[in-house]
Amino acid sequence: MNWAVRFLGVGNAAAPALGNASVVIERDGEPMLMIDCGPLAIDAYCRQYGGPPRALFITHCHFDHIGGMETLFARVRFGAAGVSPQVFVPSTLIAVLHARVGEYPGVTAEGGCNFWDPFRLLPVVDRFWLDGQRFQVFPVRHGPPGSAFGLRLPGSLVYTGDTRPIVEVLRQVADQGERIAHDCDLHGNPAHSGLDELQRDYPQDLLDRLLLYHYANADAGAAMAARGFAVAEQGAIYALAEPLASETPA
Repeated sequence: MNWAVRFLGVGNAAAPALGNASVVIERDGEPMLMIDCGPLAIDAYCRQYGGPPRALFITHCHFDHIGGMETLFARVRFGAAGVSPQVFVPSTLIAVLHARVGEYPGVTAEGGCNFWDPFRLLPVVDRFWLDGQRFQVFPVRHGPPGSAFGLRLPGSLVYTGDTRPIVEVLRQVADQGERIAHDCDLHGNPAHSGLDELQRDYPQDLLDRLLLYHYANADAGAAMAARGFAVAEQGAIYALAEPLASETPA
């Protein structure tokens, strides 16, 4: 079985030319799970795969990561017969997510419909199952505690979402040789990682596995690549190791 991660976008909130930061985990060339749903990401997904995602994980509730939810609602409610996407959301984010995308009165002009009707909303805490694989959810450093999360497919991929450096977390959730898709720009700020910080804080075994995204522009990406780092490109696909076998619940 072949596993890969495709980057629909690699830019930060102020870099529309690079697309909203979002990836799709693929298994044997087919999309399994979309991570984050910015306004540019959902259109990129539908262009790539010909229709809306069947499974989606939300890392946090900034608009460049959830702003495509209304478009996804419309595509599923009015266009994609038989598709009811599973939406996996850390439980601490549900009220905020609903307030930002689901609370608008009269979600359809005709009435009689709730925003979440076309979806299967699945609250998660630290793990969830999808297609026989167990994914691990972990907190990251992006705003107040409990407001942003990353995702791990054990043995295959760790996706940090937006974060400051989290070496103490990665020592636990990236301990099986996983590729680490990591928020990073050439220069950091109070909500995001900078390259110098990662080089200062992370041991070499983590640095060697980083795949950087969420940067400001093409020049920043080129500068990070020139310093020897793997930098994700919009639309590119990267091979992943086979995930570790997941224990089936008794």
